[in-house]
Amino acid sequence: MKTDQWKLWLLTFPIIILAEGCSTGGEKRLAYLDSSLPIEKRVDDLMSRMTMEEKIGQMCQWVGFEHMKSAEKDLTEEELKNNTARGFYPGITVEDVKKMTLDGKIGSFLHVLTLKEANELQALAQQTRLRIPLIIGIDAIHGNAQVSGCTVYPTSIGQASMFDVDLVQLICEQTAIEMRATGSQWTFNPNVEVARDPRWGRVGETFGEDPYMVSVLGAASVKGYQGTDFTGPQNVLACIKHFVGGSEPINGTNGSPTDLSERTIREVFFPSFKAGVDAGAYSIMTAHNELNGIPCHANEWLMNDVLRKEWGFKGFIVSDWMDIEHIHDLHHTAVDNKDAFFLSVQAGMDMHMHGPQFHDKITELVNEGKLTGHRIEEACRKILTAKFRLGLFEHPYVDESDLEKSLFTPEHQATALEAARKSIVLLTNNGILPLDKQRYKRVLVTGPNADNQTILGDWALPQPENHVITILEGLKRQNPDAQFKFIDQGWNIRTMDAQKVAQAEAEARRSDLAILVLGEHSLRNNWNDKTCGEDCDRSDIALAGLQQELAEKVIRTGVPTIIVLVNGRQLGVEWISTHADALIEAWEPGSFGGQAIAEILYGETNPSGKLPVTIPRHAGQLQMIYNHKPSMYFHPYAIGESTPLFCFGHGLSYTNYQYDNLRLSKKNLAQKDEVNISVDVTNTGRRDGEEIIQLYIRDIYSSATRPVKELKDFQRVALKSGETRTVSFTLPTEKLAFYDKKMNWTIEPGEFAILLGPSSDDTQLLTDTITVK
Repeated sequence: MKTDQWKLWLLTFPIIILAEGCSTGGEKRLAYLDSSLPIEKRVDDLMSRMTMEEKIGQMCQWVGFEHMKSAEKDLTEEELKNNTARGFYPGITVEDVKKMTLDGKIGSFLHVLTLKEANELQALAQQTRLRIPLIIGIDAIHGNAQVSGCTVYPTSIGQASMFDVDLVQLICEQTAIEMRATGSQWTFNPNVEVARDPRWGRVGETFGEDPYMVSVLGAASVKGYQGTDFTGPQNVLACIKHFVGGSEPINGTNGSPTDLSERTIREVFFPSFKAGVDAGAYSIMTAHNELNGIPCHANEWLMNDVLRKEWGFKGFIVSDWMDIEHIHDLHHTAVDNKDAFFLSVQAGMDMHMHGPQFHDKITELVNEGKLTGHRIEEACRKILTAKFRLGLFEHPYVDESDLEKSLFTPEHQATALEAARKSIVLLTNNGILPLDKQRYKRVLVTGPNADNQTILGDWALPQPENHVITILEGLKRQNPDAQFKFIDQGWNIRTMDAQKVAQAEAEARRSDLAILVLGEHSLRNNWNDKTCGEDCDRSDIALAGLQQELAEKVIRTGVPTIIVLVNGRQLGVEWISTHADALIEAWEPGSFGGQAIAEILYGETNPSGKLPVTIPRHAGQLQMIYNHKPSMYFHPYAIGESTPLFCFGHGLSYTNYQYDNLRLSKKNLAQKDEVNISVDVTNTGRRDGEEIIQLYIRDIYSSATRPVKELKDFQRVALKSGETRTVSFTLPTEKLAFYDKKMNWTIEPGEFAILLGPSSDDTQLLTDTITVK
């Protein structure tokens, strides 16, 4: 037995003896510890033994001790007020929180980044009166990337660019394994918000701008994390977030007001959450923002009427970071924190993230009769059910020996590399790619993202160097005979040096080729210097710092230039798109991003990613989405383009695909019916490749206005050079339903356009029509 395990065993030994000493008659009194009983009966038995204060304790979440100590060291109390990534509690020590845990007043922790700390926390819980284990949550968004040694996959926007539902689910399955091995059982993911404003820093945390795609990938994520019902040692609890509307803030900033019609809410923002609930998600996090004047954390219509009554959600709702308190101190719809706690819990909130006052104030509200004991028990029951189903009562600890066989395994590495390859989107190419190794011997590599861990993206902390292949390293491995001259611009985009830019310009004149790695910086350990990610919103979407100047100076030397973007949101790079020889959108591709990018540049991998968002030319075009309403460009801009820089679904390949012979199994459909849609796709080029076939519809005439097109299905298909395959879709009429002018969900009779092709660009789509009777 290892030393740490021996200490934990000694710590819990008296309680184990006490429980086992009741084996003759006491076992009936401890029925909740009997794993052979149905979970419902175990919950009933446990709750019958709990005091009201212990039940309220299950609703309380705090940050881990090491996080507390680190944040208190680095932040002032004034900085703490607006920081939503790190937290401590002025006047409250780690010892105070330990005592609260021992008193049964804490049911959950978050930001616990080591197995050692997770086991220590569980050991405290095992000393409580009823030995109720903790549920430990973490933002494992694209792998358990905040924990050192874990596999980091492409960020969510990159995963969406794969158009590969099964691979997204596999990523989440593997993430769950690495989470459980490091002591966490609950991920605050997937983020199923529909991203409709690139100024918002969290675009990269989402699956893009299309409600259907976000719904499909969000549901796959839930299934990947939870399995069938999240029982067992390799599953974790999923949390769909943020409910709702925060991805279309009125000024592009995280947590600012959202003002949307019920039609837009139901048509655009609700479907992905409903899909997550239908997939079995057992927890939901509410949004920072107010929605139409009501803070989401106090919105009974969202939490109770829609989520529970309308959709039948059976799990529990957790607040976001101190957002219940913000009902009082930010939104000013509660007179104090106690009033805010009342409004939130009464509206349907089940767990508080995170911090002081909540337990004591909720206890007061119950004692005063303002909150009912039934409301508390309702919340407690759901949380306990999750703990039982996760197996925490039987296995609260994790064996350290599980780490090596669970983290960064060859299988997980292979998945991360495959995902990186599929996530990268080739935006432009004048024929320079794939690169000729013999032609380009002296290669300038520069840019703030060329040789660091920025490729890991937001919700990641630094990983071991041998776990990350930077882009420069990937290039050297891919072409060891080339002379790569690296001009380091530094990772901090905000503090780029004009002399370094000039040095790169001079080197470009001596080079055969220039590869510039530009974009944004999302790493959380550099919180105050980020340009993208959570709480890092921008008033512009142009390249920050001196990156545009760097690109222009290098390109104007006349050297062939490739631009690689590493970023978490769309960037307005119109000039670069027309002047660079090739432009690649790599997003934030994870641990093996450098290898995948180098393979694509040198032709070992044929690029196949497609855009899950529309890329505007600049911020002045916002809002810019593919599924806009028909009148949006009735009057085009008087000065400047009204078209996007790159459309939704766009992505080039090193081969060409031809679409022919669109066929429908029927032209006339009944109300409850389906049509089979087929098309022949041929790889007409010399290279094997994978094409993403996209199916859109348009309701031609309707009682309420409908988008000009809507994605309804897609397939990723591998085609060898010269191969033709017939690709088929089944479109049920339920996918034609919408909210009519009286807000009734219905399928209206009439004509619908069927559009099928490689992107949302009208010029590339084959079309036909069906009629619903």
